[in-house]
Amino acid sequence: MRALTYVVATTLLSTVVSTTQAAPINYQLDPTHTFVVLSRQNYGFSNPIVVAVIDNGVLIFDDKDPSKSSVQVTLPIAKLETFVPQLNKEFQSPMFFDVDKFPIAIYTSTQVRSVGGGKYTIIGDLTVHGVTKPVVLHATLNKVGENPMTKKQAIGFDATGSLKRSDFGMSFNIPNVSDEIALRITSQGDAVK
Repeated sequence: MRALTYVVATTLLSTVVSTTQAAPINYQLDPTHTFVVLSRQNYGFSNPIVVAVIDNGVLIFDDKDPSKSSVQVTLPIAKLETFVPQLNKEFQSPMFFDVDKFPIAIYTSTQVRSVGGGKYTIIGDLTVHGVTKPVVLHATLNKVGENPMTKKQAIGFDATGSLKRSDFGMSFNIPNVSDEIALRITSQGDAVK
């Protein structure tokens, strides 16, 4: 009788635990609400920006176990916007990104850690200009809830990070134009089934 009681209790407990734990949720990032802003120092006078849009992005988020979360984003280099037409051409040339040979940049997370208070450290690999290097992002969860436009569950994050362009084989005009590039990211996505 004790054995039967134990089996029933264990089964009930495992059922309760499995229903209270949320599974990871897949989100499709929205290219109209997801942007990467890159900033560099220009001869010490200013910090011009470049805006990158995503082509495709998938975020898997598990709020109960952030280590099961991940993100992968593809950015088309041809769509980088400096707001200076001549500079746009230079950035696409072999002097910088060489878009004919390397048309996309890809970021793929390898680890996600919660640091508390809705903040996360994302470690991942960035592939640009044919080179793959680790890049760490410091992300903040903005909101999870229903998107009033799509009526789907939505999620939004902001993140910051930095990289050295010389690590990716783009060292033209260093140190006049800074090697270090500051990253600021905002993203939004809707849940997919």
